[in-house]
Amino acid sequence: VQLQASGGGLVQAGGSLRLSCASSGRAASNSIRAWFRQAPGKEREFVAIINAKGNTIYYTDSVEGRFTISRDNAKNTVYLQMNSLKPEDTAVYYCAAAAVWTTRHSEYEYWGQGTHVTVSS
Repeated sequence: VQLQASGGGLVQAGGSLRLSCASSGRAASNSIRAWFRQAPGKEREFVAIINAKGNTIYYTDSVEGRFTISRDNAKNTVYLQMNSLKPEDTAVYYCAAAAVWTTRHSEYEYWGQGTHVTVSS
């Protein structure tokens, strides 16, 4: 599975961004998709996860109600709509693929290259 993340950028606090993660290659056995982020000097942390059908979703508490994960399987793309952004959301955002439902980054085999999100105050 190859993953390509895009959509990052610089936005003011309160603004919005939509990240995209396009996948290609053999993905049938890695149907779970998730977003993680890593701020400077911090460990990579889980943000959101979605199952193959897109009907089971889970968010980390800090983004619940502000971020929305979704997927378009016809386009092999997963999205992360980020609203009401805060300076503490600043990080490199990574999409990942796995065959099992997990929020542990160590259990994800496939990763995108990361896209930078900077939220100014």
